[in-house]
Amino acid sequence: MTHDPSHDPSHIQMDHELSQKLNAAGLRATRQRLDLAQLLFTGENRHITAESLQEDVMKAGHKMSLATIYNSLHQFTEAGLLRQVVVDSARSYFDTNTSNHHHFFIGEENRLIDIPEEKIAVSGLPDVPDGLNVNGIDVIVRLSKK
Repeated sequence: MTHDPSHDPSHIQMDHELSQKLNAAGLRATRQRLDLAQLLFTGENRHITAESLQEDVMKAGHKMSLATIYNSLHQFTEAGLLRQVVVDSARSYFDTNTSNHHHFFIGEENRLIDIPEEKIAVSGLPDVPDGLNVNGIDVIVRLSKK
């Protein structure tokens, strides 16, 4: 007899907790969103691309189109569950750490590393136009191998 992990009490509890997290963010907890949330929000914080997440989805034994993954990542970002880090016009990462912080980007490895916010001081900002506020400042320090 094979064991169905979806009937495992710990799996059911995790689905319930992730479902609550999605609902609290204003998102309906569909099966696909729950599958992605399990990959994204359990374990350590990480930086992923839609393509790397699709690989994780396939390794987990699920099938999901890249378009669905992109749409879900953007929905999670709009809901405040992820932070999008645009490295250049062709490359975006999604960060599960939504706190204020900055990044090192290692180009040869296509890898982001967190820099705590307090390790970088930004000064000399120009006056902000009337009626607008600064929402945040994102610093990406680009690194290359010596």
